[in-house]
Amino acid sequence: MLRRSWILSMTALALGCAAAGAQDKPAKLWVYVGTYSPADSEGIRCFELDMATGALTPKPGGKGIGNPSFLAIHPSGRSLYCVGEGGKTGAVGAFSIDPATGALTLLNKESAGGSGPCHISIDKAGKNVIIANYGGGSVACLPVAADGTLKAATSFIQHTGSSVNPGRQKEPHAHSINFDPANRFAFCADLGLDKILVYAFDGASGKLTPHTTPSAAVAPGSGPRHFAFHPSAKYAYVINEMTSTLTAFTYDADKGVLSTLQTLSTLPADFKGNNSTAEVVVSPDGRFVYGSNRGHDSIAVYAVDAADGKLTHQANVSIIGKTPRNFAIDPTGTWLLAAGQGSNSIHVFKLDPKTGMPQPTDVKVDAPKPVCIRFLAPGR
Repeated sequence: MLRRSWILSMTALALGCAAAGAQDKPAKLWVYVGTYSPADSEGIRCFELDMATGALTPKPGGKGIGNPSFLAIHPSGRSLYCVGEGGKTGAVGAFSIDPATGALTLLNKESAGGSGPCHISIDKAGKNVIIANYGGGSVACLPVAADGTLKAATSFIQHTGSSVNPGRQKEPHAHSINFDPANRFAFCADLGLDKILVYAFDGASGKLTPHTTPSAAVAPGSGPRHFAFHPSAKYAYVINEMTSTLTAFTYDADKGVLSTLQTLSTLPADFKGNNSTAEVVVSPDGRFVYGSNRGHDSIAVYAVDAADGKLTHQANVSIIGKTPRNFAIDPTGTWLLAAGQGSNSIHVFKLDPKTGMPQPTDVKVDAPKPVCIRFLAPGR
């Protein structure tokens, strides 16, 4: 009961901070973009977002890691971490962030322990990063030193098993890994297993341990990809790559258990083409959930029922680009930035505060095969 009260208190505090942030928005945000680029190029791009207009101004980024696709920013705002896809064994990189300019300097890199690292998260205390290796079908935890550098992995877990699609699911494919809001559990969506695997997390030792309720399942052949919690910590959502669906769960924060609520399509009923999904994002105020479609090249918009966490599909909005691998909403809930991997572009949308609908703007910038977008307030 005490833990539940703590979570509710922290949720109220977070929502209060979000409301305060909406009233006192920062004038600028730095935007970091992970791309598919060689190590000797500026693979992590940086822009400055004008919060009044949505304009994006290029800034110095960072290089030194090949294919720095997915990113995570330290809670202090002083360092950034990325996975480096490619090679038999992938890499995990650490960069310092210049608090005056936002420029990145490579600190070090460590082994991912498996092939195709594709997702990374950092714990709330900033002491550990966790990664998902798609090609290797594994997860790992790497401690963060006081100077921001990475240490060798303290946990490595190899997934085993398969599911019903022999072309995509004859072996595990860990596709994302996220901490729960209380920093007690980690959740890995494994496309190859049709499961969200659950791990107990010990921040002091950097250990991941299979939870007593080890997983939550989606429909066979779904291919769960990315996962997001509701800010209330009562619900969670996973987007399923292979069936273009989104599954909603209730979440028991005390027990670390997910229970299925519903599964909805991410596509209009009349769509007949090929499609796969990529990213799922919950709005900072928890009123809307968004998912990206690659093929239909759109963002699906859902309204959240505050009483039970269920979703109602509202619309699909074109990203005005191709292959939205990832998109992100700034912490104030004002702007949505959609990364078009197939169009080498990032388009800026303004979110309607009442309906949650992304409204297109004329702001577009070029970026090579953009994969991931993260925000940081300058001078943190």
